[in-house]
Amino acid sequence: MKIVLVAAIGENNIIGRDGQLPWRLKSDLRHFRTLTLDKPVIMGRKTFQSIGKALDRRTNIVITRDANFAAPGAVTAPSFAAALDLARQDAAARGADEIMIIGGSDVFAAALPLADRLEITHVHASPAGDVKFPPIDPKVWREVSRSENNAGPQDDAGFAVVTYIRC
Repeated sequence: MKIVLVAAIGENNIIGRDGQLPWRLKSDLRHFRTLTLDKPVIMGRKTFQSIGKALDRRTNIVITRDANFAAPGAVTAPSFAAALDLARQDAAARGADEIMIIGGSDVFAAALPLADRLEITHVHASPAGDVKFPPIDPKVWREVSRSENNAGPQDDAGFAVVTYIRC
């Protein structure tokens, strides 16, 4: 079962600002949907709340220490390890071979040492923000594909979609 981190990262490693994405990239949201559809997705509570609803056709596993937190369409887990166990069971039941990690910063940091692949959208912008993605160490991660994209009509910036695999 592969563990895949999916993130959009600014040139300054920023991934969020005030509980939201610091940009609008409609083109990348289509790519995100394609990558994650019909797979379990693991995220922190703040990430779930920033999305505002459960993502369709995906098992939404939300990590939270708040035992009273509940949201329609989401399953909660008290820790990253518990979320990973739920995701493995769900992926096996779905016939999926990947678990998608979609944020935020603490969840990415916990998952990075276990990840098999990174699907990173490198946004060609350096927005202000308060949440960062952990550094991608070139001694650990090797770029295997890159697709440059100009900003579309509903995009704040151009971006590169890059796949990394563990060296």
